[in-house]
Amino acid sequence: MRIKDVDASRRTATLAGAAAAAVLAVAAAGCGSTSSTAAGAAATHHPMPSHSHAMTETARFGSDCGMGPATGMGSFHGMSMDPVVTAAKHNPLLTSFAADVKMAGLTGDLNSMHAFTVFAPANSAFAKLPANEMDMMHSPAELAKILKYHIVSGRVTPAELAHGMALPTLEGGSVKGSKMGSVYEVNNAQVICGNIQTANATVYVINKVLVPMH
Repeated sequence: MRIKDVDASRRTATLAGAAAAAVLAVAAAGCGSTSSTAAGAAATHHPMPSHSHAMTETARFGSDCGMGPATGMGSFHGMSMDPVVTAAKHNPLLTSFAADVKMAGLTGDLNSMHAFTVFAPANSAFAKLPANEMDMMHSPAELAKILKYHIVSGRVTPAELAHGMALPTLEGGSVKGSKMGSVYEVNNAQVICGNIQTANATVYVINKVLVPMH
């Protein structure tokens, strides 16, 4: 074979090899692009929490939620900035509760605790107490016992309250939540304004005073 023919054959083989390499590079790039695109799509496809569920867990509810001031101390925003007894003292639904907490010597304890729930009787609930239960409220020790029966550890959500689980109280007994239609209850008391957030507690205002059985 002549030298010119050998050189031509080598050039042809080199060009063919380069073309094949280019084809393989393009194919590999295409596969990589597809994989990274799919991976990116998978990475960004996360189920988002239900907006309505989030609202349910943070929104206040109840027939008497409009009784408080719209702004300032005692308003829902103002209560969220204060510890629970301070917040209750400025809410027109809860002034009796705050006064009884003070009488029982529990103000400092409740204002310094963290992450708990109070089922706080409204002022009208104390006014409806029968005489024998009203007598117990005049003893600081008995009053403290009754008030502790309204307090449970942890911030109880509306969903947890509706679930009907038994909730151990600071008094030693337990209370039980429930939901009938749109009405939330704890034991036999109706929540008239619920899911109020203070700086250290979640408050459910109820229309009866809960008295421990024992």
